[in-house]
Amino acid sequence: MGDFVRYHYNGTFEDGKKFDSSYDRSSLVAIVVGVGRLITGMDRGLMGMCVNERRRLVVPPHLAYGSIGVAGLIPPDATLYFDVVLLDVWNQADTVQVSVLLRPPLCPRMVQDGDFVRYHYNGTLLNGAPFDSSYSRGGTYDTYVGSGWLIKGMDQGLQGMCPGEKRRVTVPPFLAYGEKGYGTVIPPQASLVFHVLLVDVHNPKDTAQVDTLAVPADCVRKAAPGDFMRYHYNGSLMDGTPFDSSYSRNHTYDTYIGQGYIIPGMDQGLQGACMGEHRRITVPPHLAYGENGTGNKIPGSAVLVFHVLVIDFHNPADPVGIETLSRPAEPCNETSKLGDFIHYHYNCSLMDGTRLFSSHDYGAPQETTLGANKVIEGLDRGLQGMCVGERRRLVVPPHLAHGESGARGVPGSAVLLFEVELVSREDGLPDGYLFVWHEDPPSSLFEDMDLNKDGEVPLEEFSVFIKAQVQDGRGRLLPGQDPEKTIGDMFRNQDRDQDGKITAAELKLKSEEDQERVHEEL
Repeated sequence: MGDFVRYHYNGTFEDGKKFDSSYDRSSLVAIVVGVGRLITGMDRGLMGMCVNERRRLVVPPHLAYGSIGVAGLIPPDATLYFDVVLLDVWNQADTVQVSVLLRPPLCPRMVQDGDFVRYHYNGTLLNGAPFDSSYSRGGTYDTYVGSGWLIKGMDQGLQGMCPGEKRRVTVPPFLAYGEKGYGTVIPPQASLVFHVLLVDVHNPKDTAQVDTLAVPADCVRKAAPGDFMRYHYNGSLMDGTPFDSSYSRNHTYDTYIGQGYIIPGMDQGLQGACMGEHRRITVPPHLAYGENGTGNKIPGSAVLVFHVLVIDFHNPADPVGIETLSRPAEPCNETSKLGDFIHYHYNCSLMDGTRLFSSHDYGAPQETTLGANKVIEGLDRGLQGMCVGERRRLVVPPHLAHGESGARGVPGSAVLLFEVELVSREDGLPDGYLFVWHEDPPSSLFEDMDLNKDGEVPLEEFSVFIKAQVQDGRGRLLPGQDPEKTIGDMFRNQDRDQDGKITAAELKLKSEEDQERVHEEL
């Protein structure tokens, strides 16, 4: 009683002769029931009907037009037969009806007044007749909520929705297009049904939203503007549709942060991250690609969601990070320095734990001369000042490692992590020296070197003499080199006329040679 209904009917007499039909007029009956605007039999016969229900009503004369009938149309005392299909029903007390069909497990935010939404919909009349669909146009419907841009019923029906949620929203006509309808597709006084999928939602005042999913326990430094970062990401729209992934290219995304090289929302979202941290960064369109979108995968006004794994970052001004893991219990009076020849063990990895190299793979320590450009600069610096037996963890930024180009097995701009142990060290020699004396050299150096006293020193005698000095602790050769090659180089330096033997006139100490060079320069 009191409901407004819209229905079609065929009216016939007992013999089947038709006396009236809404179909012939191509116009539904739209009327309030139970208030005396219909014959009593029709009023009663419509009670309890559902939309799309079909009924045959047999209306006796006293509930129709009685003994009078309708002149020229319905004779007196006629029983009337109506075949009725109900297409719509609503009441002035109705509100928008919302049925949640699917709600995602994760709801980062819900729609409220002032938000901008992107959604898909299928629109039908209450009987299921379609009148519009965003899918047929190949794009979402994009609009503000609560700002009068939508019919009132849809404004209400979208409230509280989560991205990815599906709803059925039933809107009575007084909250839709009312008595006028809309064009040829929505008749007057029509209830509307929308099946809605919310794709995304944002507010023009939104900033980038950061959700920390996992963070390492040993975070000693956080990314700041000006840092260079390497990270992996999966990018998707708010409904989960993927649009890009660094993993698909098998390469990190490498960039400076806080300097405008990436979209503003990502610039904001990466700051304060730790190496190894997982983050979800939700970027509203005004901090991403705006109203126009980009390419064919990011539509206009789209909210973007990035799942980020920070591999490493550094600043071009970073030094080598040095952490002492252990030191020998005995006092350490001498530490490694430039020029020293050292043996050390190392394990090298990327900051995400990817193993690169290890001296243990070769079964022997690595050897090098510090400051001789034999290893990357950062490792060279990190090995200085160590005691024998000391263990360190070194964090080497790329400008002190393999730079932007990387090396075999090392990505470009990669920060390297070393765990090193100093196994042994030997004092190095001054620059340019192949041999030094631990004490003053013999005053009769040539005579001592000339073993057979023939006034000439061939390579064999020179080699025997130098090895004897080393064995007796009176001098030492350049460490880390083949002794035979070093002695050969020394001999060739002294054999000034290159005749295969050294004479007393040719033999000079390195200090004497250096003094002569200074004199010649003066």
